Amino acid sequence: MGLVMVVLGVTATPDARALPGSNVLQQLVNGADAWALSIALLGAFIGAAIWAVASHTNSHHYAGRGRMAALVSAAAALIIGAAPGLVNFFAHLGATAR
Repeated sequence: MGLVMVVLGVTATPDARALPGSNVLQQLVNGADAWALSIALLGAFIGAAIWAVASHTNSHHYAGRGRMAALVSAAAALIIGAAPGLVNFFAHLGATAR
């Protein structure tokens, strides 16, 4: 008695319009992206301001904290901006895997 294996060709084609409410989900993603970038910008402004004031008043601890806040906010903006491209890159990479 032999084991018969049937290989089915399974495929998936992502389509943003395939489900009802997809446009609402896209609007939520766009809005969250805008809010996240706005918060990152605000964090960069506040961090840079703290860095400048603390450096001017010779408060090295707060200057370092302000610098870190500005850099973390810049990194967050970079990740937020690059996220769609990274997701698309890895989705394409996964679709070409066999």
